[in-house]
Amino acid sequence: MPPKKARAKKRPSGSFYARVLDEAEALDLELAADVNGIDEEIALLRVKIKSILGDDPKNVRLLVEATNALERLIRTRFKITREQRKGLREAITTVLKDIALPLGVGIGVARGK
Repeated sequence: MPPKKARAKKRPSGSFYARVLDEAEALDLELAADVNGIDEEIALLRVKIKSILGDDPKNVRLLVEATNALERLIRTRFKITREQRKGLREAITTVLKDIALPLGVGIGVARGK
């Protein structure tokens, strides 16, 4: 059996995507990796939709796709899980029970005008 040829080992690149990016895009990817949340993506998509409306307002398909993507991002941004809802409910109950009631704040009491 002939000996196997040794293959040159490549250095692993920074990430899965870094292999297909040019230098400027790789720097942008590195900066974007430090961003937490999707608020900037929502803002960027709004700017791009505005740009499409100015440059190519008849491109209804692109506008619909971008608007749908924006809607999904916004829905995701404000979506809370069932567990988070439960935690929020418990926190509100604790505040009412431990702070509001001892201070004499009435809960669910109708106020006369």
